[in-house]
Amino acid sequence: MTVYYEDLSVGDTMQFGTYEVTAEEIVAFAEQYDPQWFHVDAERAREESHFGDLAASGWHTAAMSMRLLVDEHLSEAGSLGAIGVDELRWPNPTFPGESLSVTIEVLSKRPMESDPSRGIVRTKLTTTNQDGDVKASMKPISMYERRPRE
Repeated sequence: MTVYYEDLSVGDTMQFGTYEVTAEEIVAFAEQYDPQWFHVDAERAREESHFGDLAASGWHTAAMSMRLLVDEHLSEAGSLGAIGVDELRWPNPTFPGESLSVTIEVLSKRPMESDPSRGIVRTKLTTTNQDGDVKASMKPISMYERRPRE
């Protein structure tokens, strides 16, 4: 069932997922995109970093959040992409062995002025671990397909 713009209401909340974070994935992502030592050298990260352990790149945490959102919502929605993200934050590091989930809340919505077949939906996305610690938060601005008129 496709989720259209009209199916979303301000105040709606949806929770998705679990995503198991592994050290191997943290290192592989970091080696390709963010090769800072506390993302790629577990031993040094445990001994020398303020994190106290290998920590995922914030960009990796955002990517894992996106994966949960696509798998659990956007693949079934009339999603037409995003036009931006406001207020991206990583208040706590993401560590190996954690299990992430995503919650989104619809903050606002409006028809797109330049294309009435689309609507703009602003949400607050929060990524937490199994203990409820916030790992990422952001406010995506997404486009959704409007329900076809019959």
